[in-house]
Amino acid sequence: MAAEKSEKTHYSDKELQEFKEIIIKKLDDARKELVNLQAALNSANEHGTDDTASTFKVLEDGSDTLAKEEAGQLAARQKKFIEQLENALIRIENKTYGVCRVTGKLIPKERLRAVPHTTQSMEAKLQQYKD
Repeated sequence: MAAEKSEKTHYSDKELQEFKEIIIKKLDDARKELVNLQAALNSANEHGTDDTASTFKVLEDGSDTLAKEEAGQLAARQKKFIEQLENALIRIENKTYGVCRVTGKLIPKERLRAVPHTTQSMEAKLQQYKD
């Protein structure tokens, strides 16, 4: 009887390079999106309402405030996403990328391709909701 193949504990350098390229692309896109969100935040007051009736000005000011809050929340989420992607790059450099922080097992490639910044396998994520 042939010796059973032991379970893989980390991804190869070639596999890590593939994930690194995916993360760098997502990071580039995320940074561009953040710049757009920040530009939207900065120019939210650009469209003045000086020439409109005062009731419409009040409505538009409320709308501007809401749009600014939403853009601010999106920008904050985008910053967090960028931070998570940057942390994933550090894990690649440390060769710990793709290892579930809960189970210690390798996270399947399909999950990492879909959510490259994840630190948990679906098994661990689902267990979190059961507890």
